[in-house]
Amino acid sequence: MTLPVPDSPDRGSSALPPRGTDPLWFKRAVFYEVLVRGFADSNADGVGDLRGMLDKLDYLQWLGVDCLWLPPFFASPLRDGGYDVSDYTAVLPEFGDIQDFKEFLAAAHDRGIRVIIDFVMNHTSDQHPWFQASRSDPDGPYGDFYVWADDDTGYADARIIFVDTESSNWTFDPVRKQYFWHRFFSHQPDLNFENPQVQEAVIDALRYWLDLGIDGFRLDAVPYLFEEEGTNGENLPRTHEFLKHVRKVVDADYPDRVLLCEANQWPADVVEYFGEDGDECQMAFHFPVMPRLFMAARREQRFPISEIMAQTPAIPDNCQWGIFLRNHDELTLEMVTDEERDYMWAEYAKDPRMKANIGIRRRLAPLLDNDLNTLELFNALLFSLPGSPVLYYGDEIGMGDNIWLGDRDGVRTPMQWTPDRNGGFSTADPQRMYLPLNQDPVYGYQTTNVEAQLRNTNSMLQWIRRMIAVRREHPTFGLGTYEEIGSRNPTVLSFVREFGDDIVLCVNNLSRFPQPVELDLRRFEGYTPIELTGRVEFPQIGVLPYMLTLAGHGFYWFELSRPVEPVEEPVGLEAAATSPVADSLLASGLVSEAEEIPGDSDTRTGDDVPPSTGGPA
Repeated sequence: MTLPVPDSPDRGSSALPPRGTDPLWFKRAVFYEVLVRGFADSNADGVGDLRGMLDKLDYLQWLGVDCLWLPPFFASPLRDGGYDVSDYTAVLPEFGDIQDFKEFLAAAHDRGIRVIIDFVMNHTSDQHPWFQASRSDPDGPYGDFYVWADDDTGYADARIIFVDTESSNWTFDPVRKQYFWHRFFSHQPDLNFENPQVQEAVIDALRYWLDLGIDGFRLDAVPYLFEEEGTNGENLPRTHEFLKHVRKVVDADYPDRVLLCEANQWPADVVEYFGEDGDECQMAFHFPVMPRLFMAARREQRFPISEIMAQTPAIPDNCQWGIFLRNHDELTLEMVTDEERDYMWAEYAKDPRMKANIGIRRRLAPLLDNDLNTLELFNALLFSLPGSPVLYYGDEIGMGDNIWLGDRDGVRTPMQWTPDRNGGFSTADPQRMYLPLNQDPVYGYQTTNVEAQLRNTNSMLQWIRRMIAVRREHPTFGLGTYEEIGSRNPTVLSFVREFGDDIVLCVNNLSRFPQPVELDLRRFEGYTPIELTGRVEFPQIGVLPYMLTLAGHGFYWFELSRPVEPVEEPVGLEAAATSPVADSLLASGLVSEAEEIPGDSDTRTGDDVPPSTGGPA
């Protein structure tokens, strides 16, 4: 497959500024999450690798991606998709080595693409040398690197997160003959951040990657760094103190780098991770928006979205939300009520294999029944709601999932590049693939692939690219305020994004059926709505409610163009002196400035008026 040629090496004047010149670059960026294992295989071993990713950077540049987010590619036994790290400063050999990463990073930066990586701060794998030393030598230098206890009764108020696999947050270790603490899987012991040596070791690992030139971190599972009796062990003050310290270290030595906090909490709790005046993490994911988009679409009412946006506190000017349509592996259902969770399972996970923990492990296209109008509506919401959007690899072409694969592998299958062998992902024997290619009649690689959609100007891929380009032309999407515009029609969600003179009105129909809506836009009286994808002017806004009709699951993005101030026409000699006729006569020297110019004055008498062409002279 021949990849598209990017429009220009610098990606156009509207791209993000060069690295090192804009500390707020992340506020206008479009992020793209991509599994190294699942994107492209360069050495025919059936596993994606860093050199394979390097080969596909032209495609990502063409798409308009500003920043890549790489989930863990560190050394790991891979019992939790790489989030069980056994060495923070080593690349898993099947993905390549540090030199491969350096070359990939340099190539991405050459194309104006930034790179952030996952950093699993809360826990390690039980195969990490720190844990092995801690369990075998309790009195040694690593003996206190993890949280140990003689019984499993401590921190009883902390919830169990993986309720489908774990019955306790404590696990007995037969070597040390004590219990170790873990908030996730029992093979992922939590680090003991009460120990200053642990804090320094973690910061040293962060420095290692920052020194290589990465643009930031997604900090995994940070609400659980510390434990305290009588609390649920989440969002504790000492957690915030440590993150502030990390931010100071990063700002002091590594400008323009971003810390993205992964805290699956309610907005009122998550906002604390921005710190005072934005001195903690610059970004945080807005988890509760995600399920409410799906809830609103299925109920065909805007209220789930409206309510969660109304509950979202203001954040510092130098901070930003990160928003997504799924938390990479799944549609997460932690931040909903039990009743809402049951409703979502009934609507979107009709087969038990689609459930994962308390979420839904499905890709976007199957969740939305592969309906193109609905897919476009959801992506339009992703690109226009407050925050920086995060795309998941393959969603730009509508890739499907495989619910017959175990755990969350059903949404981690190889990227589908072509209809050829192994979907163009690898030249290895098909049985060597790390996961089988999707061969579904609808979502299989023979039908759904990049090559086919590059040739179709009406494809999902081409549409996503156009919307990213439109978004880039309007900084209000990343920097602007958000104000919902109510209406009597509950199926329509309308809001205005405003940043200086850049004002965009977004109108979204959450119903399957065409809908009318009347919007109170009186404060924009005299403005002209210009539809952004086709630059079509709509009727000027007046004092009456503004009437629109939307197709089923349709949407509009309007630029609201300010009215042009009327220019007063000059009169008398002033008119004569400023008219084109006067200019030419003065230039020729045929008249002086003091003379009246016949036929060119608005103050002519009846005798001066020339005869009409159609009447008597």
